[in-house]
Amino acid sequence: MSGDSSVTRIAVLGAGHTGPVIARVALEAGYAVSIAASGDPANIELITKILVPGSEARWAADAVADADLVVLAIPLHKFPAFEPSLVAGKVVVDTMNYWPPIDGVQEMFEDADSTSSEIVARRLASSTVVKTLNHIGYHELDEHRRPKGAPDRRALGVAGDDAGAMDSVANVLERIGYDAVRMPSLSAGRLLQPGGSVFGVSLSRYQFEHAVHTSAEVGDGSREPSLDLTAEPLTERTI
Repeated sequence: MSGDSSVTRIAVLGAGHTGPVIARVALEAGYAVSIAASGDPANIELITKILVPGSEARWAADAVADADLVVLAIPLHKFPAFEPSLVAGKVVVDTMNYWPPIDGVQEMFEDADSTSSEIVARRLASSTVVKTLNHIGYHELDEHRRPKGAPDRRALGVAGDDAGAMDSVANVLERIGYDAVRMPSLSAGRLLQPGGSVFGVSLSRYQFEHAVHTSAEVGDGSREPSLDLTAEPLTERTI
């Protein structure tokens, strides 16, 4: 999959707290946005009109069909029932978190050797999964947007195994108002999960890169790959 700036339409699956905020900031950044829940779009039409005016409530299959990017913002406990074929062939942004103290134990995600997004990716084997937008509160996502170059612009991590897909997602983050820091793999997204060194923390690009670089041991003690800060600046990789 080649990275480019061709993302024009985004489908957001999930109409709870997070989905509508993601839809709104994407819409305000100039993307065409559709929102879908698990059933009839008429059930979320009012929510959509109030919270995301200008977006379109659609059946999930219709929203995904013509989307360049799909954002998965459903409650994690509903994921085991999610139909993988719905997003086959699509780049899927996984915004979900596995947080047992909040959501209870979910058997599918009880694998200490894998990140939650790796588990998601195994189930969505015909899709390309990228992890981001899970380590910032939905209220902050709206409030912390800043123009490029602003001294207080916040950085967000992008973890994945497909460089082109990460580029596409990073471009979206940059356009909605954040500095995107590409991480070396989907497994490196462990740092973005609850308990990770950058989860829920507002950091500049340099601070974010430094936190990732110095986080040698996380979670269960396994060593995570780090970003090479001696390589070309990450800002050069944005489009």
